[in-house]
Amino acid sequence: MFISRAVLYFLLLCYVSVWVKADRVGLSNGDRLTGEILKSDKNLLTLKTESMGTVEIKWSDINDVSSDKSIYVATSSKQTYSGTIASQDDSFLVTLTNNQTVTVVKADVTALRSPAEQQAYEKAQHPSLLQGWTGGVTMGFGLTGGNSETTNLSLAFDAARKGLRDKLSLYTTSVYATNTAPGAFPTTTANTVQGGIRYDHDFDDRLFAFGSADFMADALQGLNLRSIFAGGLGYHAIKSETTTLDLLAGPNYTRENYTTLTRNFASLTLGEEFTHKFARTVVSQKAFFYPDLSNTGEYRTEFDFGTVTKINKWFGWQNSFSDIYVTNPPAGKRRNDIIFTTGLNVAFAH
Repeated sequence: MFISRAVLYFLLLCYVSVWVKADRVGLSNGDRLTGEILKSDKNLLTLKTESMGTVEIKWSDINDVSSDKSIYVATSSKQTYSGTIASQDDSFLVTLTNNQTVTVVKADVTALRSPAEQQAYEKAQHPSLLQGWTGGVTMGFGLTGGNSETTNLSLAFDAARKGLRDKLSLYTTSVYATNTAPGAFPTTTANTVQGGIRYDHDFDDRLFAFGSADFMADALQGLNLRSIFAGGLGYHAIKSETTTLDLLAGPNYTRENYTTLTRNFASLTLGEEFTHKFARTVVSQKAFFYPDLSNTGEYRTEFDFGTVTKINKWFGWQNSFSDIYVTNPPAGKRRNDIIFTTGLNVAFAH
């Protein structure tokens, strides 16, 4: 009998200990949930429970949160505290490992993370060169036969690697089209390739520096290669989870090699880039103005507009439009080049 009671007390003690060590979330309807806080952002808190598995709870439905295990509390002032937490009115009381207490206003909390989530977050902020890449590949193809015999192929690739305070971007677009119908001239109706690389580094939440190298070839304009090496400063005029607007300015060095002439000159880079995320669609737009510093009145402009609509996690439909205007093309060549592509986008992450 004594042994049975001892075992019963031991099991009860273990149960109480587990319950006491659990994180607790009090809801506005009076319910209380226990488990392990995995992570949270401004909108949702993710809690791993014993009976219901992993659940997501809206912050608007939560009255109080407490934890007897150490978690990480990230704030809008870029401070991160590690310790147990308890709700007190509109604030959290964070008890640090040295038993000191810090009061953090709930409205200033940007994230809660378990130790495992914090480790994963820190690793994502400082990825190796081959880690942290996201992007997509787009392909469009068109074919006609009979009275017309045309072939159209468009390819696009973009990838970005974001760190804690920097971003590396790679991008390229290619359009090739032919018309092989009898008597058609020219048989090649489009043959354009453009792409580049850009690096951004944030000094703070608004100001950043950038450096880029862009290249373009257009067989029908007689452009063998245009190379643009630019650098300068940028400003995050809008920077939120759904909308960004960047303003950029700086000098650049341009080299243009046409079939009939080659020229090198210094110019300015003045531009803006805008993105907005809807439920399933991302809209992007950018416009750049490149005035020639050596020949007043000569300039080049570029305007780009694109959309990507997700079909599922990996597939989407992409449309892009580009208009490149040059004031002084070679004799007999047009000033405008317009490129429109549409096709299936395959997203990737590494």
